[in-house]
Amino acid sequence: MKMLSVAFSIGVLLALASGTATNSCVAPQHLVSKMLQRLEESIKRDEPPNPSVLLAMNLVGATNSYNHKWLLQKIQEEAVRRAQQGVTSGEVALDVLALLSSCQNPQHVQALGHTINLLSILQQKMDEEMASLELDGVPKTTLFSVSLDTLSLCLVRMGGYQEASVVLAKQVLNPESHLSVDTRAVAVLALRCTYGRTELGDLQDLLREAMSTVTNDLLDEQEKGDGVIGNIYSTGLALQALVATEKFYAPRKWDCAQAFSVVARHDYQLPMAIAQVLPALVGRSYLEAADLDCSSTSMSPSFPLSPKLGTTKVHQPTPITVRYSIINKLQGKHFSYSITVEVPQGSTLLKVLQAAEEKEPHEFSFQMEQTSWGLMVVSIHGLTANADDRTYWQFLSGGDALQEGVGTYKPWDGEHIQAVFSTY
Repeated sequence: MKMLSVAFSIGVLLALASGTATNSCVAPQHLVSKMLQRLEESIKRDEPPNPSVLLAMNLVGATNSYNHKWLLQKIQEEAVRRAQQGVTSGEVALDVLALLSSCQNPQHVQALGHTINLLSILQQKMDEEMASLELDGVPKTTLFSVSLDTLSLCLVRMGGYQEASVVLAKQVLNPESHLSVDTRAVAVLALRCTYGRTELGDLQDLLREAMSTVTNDLLDEQEKGDGVIGNIYSTGLALQALVATEKFYAPRKWDCAQAFSVVARHDYQLPMAIAQVLPALVGRSYLEAADLDCSSTSMSPSFPLSPKLGTTKVHQPTPITVRYSIINKLQGKHFSYSITVEVPQGSTLLKVLQAAEEKEPHEFSFQMEQTSWGLMVVSIHGLTANADDRTYWQFLSGGDALQEGVGTYKPWDGEHIQAVFSTY
């Protein structure tokens, strides 16, 4: 830990000296080091690669470890694999941001013997989102995903992001929208990018009003929450939005020290939460994903290899059995199916769902969408959650709702997991 701390301290100090960290608000170095260490330790071979983790590592300059190289390779492979199987717009956008921040060309992603154009896929997905918004008033997935899409397309200057920014600006200004802190924060990052790219006066006025409104609302929420914006897990993206938009809430000042103090007091464990808050701690945001100097050694401190990903011998984990049930007694034709699957010990619940689908695809098919917390199961056995009906798939164990998502919760041997179609 001391070795990591010293290396990162040098990297951050050099970055600040060279002016690459754009905001004067920088958290204490020991806090950044602790969060980065925890983020690196979250990278595991038996779990799906998380592009948000790679993006955060790049933004703070942790680019010279074996973990980083392994994660980049796996994200490229996963991007190619998902492109062939079907993918949401938000997933593609995160992959694009992660690759851009790694100085990789998202138009030419090579892995597993295939080459794909992620930007072309993202453009197509964005067109589908916009068509759904125009036709039904709601996106195909979520406004959070649309915000990620808009930011990614803006950073690479591809068509469609200006029109999408108009929609996002109107949504965040609409008091009836009731958008989450996460969605508003990422929308602001997208709008900030478009503001810097357009010369259309009317569009700039709309974007300025939207950014000023949202950022002042975020500052109000921080004051009311004694440093917390929304909740402790939505605070990370909100901090990034405030890092990137200082001139839009000026002359008002942001008490970043109060916000960083809250982060320091909370024991962050979830990799997604750490990945979202970490860039803000060094004065950066997702807005800078395409502006990093990957040739700079000053922002590539050397970290000790994780034994999980190093050259030490990897032992095969003991298999466990998990019973998995899907239940719908709420809507349409009711159903209840159960299956027992075997997965390696330490696997996430997502592995259980995948094993069940592979074993009995007709009964246990499922679909997911990208959210601020990673992938969320939105459809099982063809039955899809619907915000208008306030329905969702709730996962339970022993009658109690799981406190983690399918991508992080790890079932134990003999556990019975139930997915129940429910209302909120």
